[in-house]
Amino acid sequence: MTNNIEIRWHGRGGQGAKTAALLLADVAFKTGAYVQGFPEYGPERMGAPITAFNRISSKPIRVHSNIYTPDLVVVVDDSLLASVDVTAGLKDEGAIIINTRKEAEEIRSLLKGYAGRVYTVDARAISEEALGRYFPNSPMLAAAVAVSGVLDKDTFIAEMQHSYEHKFAKKPEVIEGNMKALTMTFESLKEA
Repeated sequence: MTNNIEIRWHGRGGQGAKTAALLLADVAFKTGAYVQGFPEYGPERMGAPITAFNRISSKPIRVHSNIYTPDLVVVVDDSLLASVDVTAGLKDEGAIIINTRKEAEEIRSLLKGYAGRVYTVDARAISEEALGRYFPNSPMLAAAVAVSGVLDKDTFIAEMQHSYEHKFAKKPEVIEGNMKALTMTFESLKEA
C-alpha cells in the first residue's frame, strides 16, 4: 500500500460515487489501513453534481477537511467535464480516471491542459454486461483501485466479495454481477 493517497470523486446524484468512496474506505480499513471516506453535502438531488473523497494511509490521518490537491480524481460521468473543473488541484504526478466512451484525444482536450496520466473505462458497457443495468460505481471503484495501487487486485477482489455477500445476502445475482463488473474493469482499463 502507498503511504498516503487522497482521492476526489466526481459524479451525479444517484450514480453511486458516494457509495464507491465509502466502499473503498471500508475495504481499505479491513486490510489495516487508516481511512476516511466522505461526501461533500449540499443541495444534491438526483442528477446534480456531487463530490466525495477518500484518504487512505498506512499512518493515522490527522487532517479532517475536503481534499484540495488530490493524487487521483475519479469522474463517474463524463458530461461533468463540460461544467466542473475536475482537474482543479490535481497533482501533475497524479492521475484521472474517466468513465467514457470517447476517444483519448477528445477527453484530453476537455481537461484544461492537464498533463498527468489519464485513464478511461467504459463503465456503462461493463455494468450493462455484468449487471444488466447501468450502475457505474462498481467499475469505477475497481478502476480507482487499479490506478492508485492502494490495494492489490486479489486482496481487493476478496474483500469486495465479502462485502457484497454481507450487503446482498439475499440477492446472489447482484453479488455475481458486481464481482464480474470489478474483474472486467481490471481487464479493460486504458491509459489515454
